[in-house]
Order: sequence, then C-alpha cells, then structure tokens
Amino acid sequence: MSSLKEIKTRIGSVKNTLKITSAMKMVASAKLHKAQSAIGNKLPYEQKLHRILAGLLQSDDLREALGKELGLGGKGGKSPVVLQDVAVDELPSKEDVSRVAIVVFSSNSSLCGAFNANIVRKFNDMVGRLFQRGYSENDIDIYAVGRKVAEAARKAGFELKGDCQDMADKPSYDKAADLASELIDSFSEGQVAQVIFLYSHFASTSSQPVVQENYLPLALHDYSSAHEPLDYILEPDAMTLVKELLPKVLLLKMFTVVLDANAAEHAARTVAMQIASDNAQDLISELTLAYNKGRQQEITAEILDLVGGTMA
Repeated sequence: MSSLKEIKTRIGSVKNTLKITSAMKMVASAKLHKAQSAIGNKLPYEQKLHRILAGLLQSDDLREALGKELGLGGKGGKSPVVLQDVAVDELPSKEDVSRVAIVVFSSNSSLCGAFNANIVRKFNDMVGRLFQRGYSENDIDIYAVGRKVAEAARKAGFELKGDCQDMADKPSYDKAADLASELIDSFSEGQVAQVIFLYSHFASTSSQPVVQENYLPLALHDYSSAHEPLDYILEPDAMTLVKELLPKVLLLKMFTVVLDANAAEHAARTVAMQIASDNAQDLISELTLAYNKGRQQEITAEILDLVGGTMA
C-alpha cells in the first residue's frame, strides 16, 4: 500500500488536474454556445436558398443552358447540379470520374475525445475504397481544414492541395469563400470532376457523426413530383437569378460546413472535459478514502502502542 505522503501528493496532483479540466470545459462550453448560435442562425438561411435554387432548376433546359453559359462541368460537360432527394454519398469509380477532390475537416488541437480519431479513420477508409475503385494518390486532391487530418493525410502519402489550419480554429466566411472559389474553379475547368466533403456534423452535444457529402456536383431536392409544385414569380428572369444564386449557395454551403464542424469540435471537447472532470472527482474521493483509512490505521497503531507501554 502507498504511504500516506504519496497518497496526499497524488490527491494534490489530481486536484490540480481537475482545475485544468474544469477550466477547459468552461471555455469549450462558452465556445460551443457561440458556435451553436452561429450554425443555428445560418442553417435555415442556407436551407431556404437551396430550396429556392432547386425550385428554379426543375427545368432540364435551364440546367443545360446554365452549364453552357457558366462553363461549368469542364471537359466532360457534367452539370454543376443534380436533382436528387438525398445528397450523393456514394464514392465514384475511376471509369466515371477521372479525378476527385476531398475536403476533410478536423481540429488543430487534441483533448476532444475521439473527434479527430473518427475523422482520420473515416478518411483512411474512404481513401482505401477509392484505391479499390482504381484511383491512386495522384488522382486525389486533398484539402485539409485542421492540423490533425493534415498530419494524417501526409502520413498516408498525400501531398496536400490546400492546408487551411486557421479556418479550423476561427471560422471565417472570407477564407471559406476563397476555398470554395478554388474548388469551383477546379470543377469548372475540368481539373476535378467531383468534390467530396468529410466532416463531423453537430447533431447534439453528445453526438457528432462523421458525414460524407458531395459538394460538386451540387445535389438539390427534386420537387418535380411534389404535390405542390413551386411556382415563382421571377424578375428579371430565371437564368439571371440562377447565375446570381448558384455561387452564393455554393459559398454559403462551404461556410455552413465549416461552422458545423467547428460546433462539433467544441461539443466533443466539452463532453471530453466533463468526463475527465467527473473521473478526477471520483479518483479524489477514492484517494481521500484511502488516505483516511491509512491515517486511521496509524492512529490506532499509536494508541495500541501507548496502551501497551502503560500496561508494561
């Protein structure tokens, strides 16, 4: 059994650690509250813009004219948008898509539980499946938002196409717009035929599932068979509005994902620090009990020695 001095020293050490984890939990909780407000205010606006754009692009002729006028789709002539009821989450094959870009979101720092480990594991799994579909490292462009996934990508043998570590700590619309513009240009020039997001979605404080989602071509809801077809009064005309709306939707989608991943990181860190604080308090209770028992045994032994000395 450890000596009383060792137990007392360990109690002091655990108490100091508890102060650190409690402070980190409070900081993460404050950041989470701010991030929740940001994503909560932004998400309805982004969803509404998506719905408006989807309503305008129900016409096949308008989508084809948009691709020709904006030059989107590159050499393959692929449409920048597809009408589907759910987002495309299936990985392409080399025969269908010659080159893909993956934008992966993680954090810059640790102490957030399995947040980064889940992202890295999903990233490695995605890369492995792409290799099975005929791709090589030279056919995949990696954009890393966060130091942890950037290190994992380099370890996997990739040379990063873009490294946006600053955006992981401080979400910025300007930086998100710059990254989105770079991806849109690559898609429109035919350098990549598909852009995929991989990020942790803030579902709740205790749940941050890893989401794989297509960015380009943009998947929009198909309202053509809806019971209440969308009938807009347009001014000046549909093509002009779509040309203005599509870039805004794409830029806003990027910023929304950045905010979502940032909120998920703070939620994961809040939960991790709460668990660490609870464990520290339990350990302090156990050590205090052991210290009191040991002290009681020493006192009992001293009393017995005194009584024995008196009897002698």
